[in-house]
Amino acid sequence: MIYASADEWLASPNKRALLFAMSGLGKTHTSAMLREAGNWFHYSIDYRIGTRYMGEFIDDNFKRRAMRDPFLADLLKSDSIYIASNITFENLKPLSTYLGKPGDEDQGGIAIDEYRRRQAQHHRAEVQALLDTPYFIDRAVDLYGYQHFICDTGGSICEVVDPDDPQDEVMKTLAAHTLMIWIEGSDAHTDDLVARFDRDPKPMCYQAAFLDRAWADFLVDQSVHPDRVNPDDFIRWAYARALANRQPIYRAMAKWGLSITADDVAAIRTPHDFVTVVASALDRHTSQS
Repeated sequence: MIYASADEWLASPNKRALLFAMSGLGKTHTSAMLREAGNWFHYSIDYRIGTRYMGEFIDDNFKRRAMRDPFLADLLKSDSIYIASNITFENLKPLSTYLGKPGDEDQGGIAIDEYRRRQAQHHRAEVQALLDTPYFIDRAVDLYGYQHFICDTGGSICEVVDPDDPQDEVMKTLAAHTLMIWIEGSDAHTDDLVARFDRDPKPMCYQAAFLDRAWADFLVDQSVHPDRVNPDDFIRWAYARALANRQPIYRAMAKWGLSITADDVAAIRTPHDFVTVVASALDRHTSQS
C-alpha cells in the first residue's frame, strides 16, 4: 500500500484514496462530502465513463429515438435542435438508461445481443476510466491545485478486474497510486439493497460469463422465450445472484488495500472523520500483518 501506517497517512500532505463497494453503501456520498468541504478532488469513474467514453453512444441513443418522430427528425437533420445527456456525479441515469435491460422490447427491454454489445462497451469504458486515475491525480494538482484526491468507483469495478492476478493492469495501477478502501456491508445491508432494488430495479453491469449463465438459467427457471422476458423480472431475479457473485471479488480486492465497514462510513460527517476512520483501519491492518 502507498501508506505503510496510520501515522504515514495522517502526516501525508497529499492523501490519495479510492473507495469501492456495492452501490448504495456511501461511496459517492462520502466523496461528495469531501469535495464540498474543499481540498479534495472528486474523480467519479461513472461520470468519466458517461462523458468521455460512452457519451457519444448515449447521445446517439437519444437521437435514434428522436428520429422516430418526423417533427424532431427534421429539426435534428437541419441542426435546429441539440440533443445531449445532462449527466452529473449525482445523476447517472443517462448512462444506466443506455445500458438498458434485456427482454421484451414492448415492455421496455432490448434484445439480448444488443444488451451484450452495450455491456462490452461499458466494460472497455470502465477499464479505461480506471486506468485514467493517475492522470486525474496529476491533473487535480497541476491544474486545480487540490491537496487531496478521492476516486469514487462504480459498483461494477469488480466486474472488470482479477484481484487474484498480481499482474492485473487495473489493480496494479490503482494500488500504486491510491489507498484502495473497501466499504464492507453486512448481511443486513445486502438485504436492504435487494429490497431497494426490488422496489426500483435499475440497469446493471455484469461479467460476460455471469450474464450468459444468468440469462440461460432464467429462461429455464421461468420457462419463457427470450423475446417475451419481462426486463424488470430478469434484473430482479439476477440482482441477488450478482451481489453474491461480487462479494468474494470485493474481498479479494481488499487484499490490495484495506477495509472499513458501511456503519463506519454512515457515521462520517467531515473530512476529519474520514481521515480518522481510514487511520483506524490502517492501524488494524498493520497490527494484523
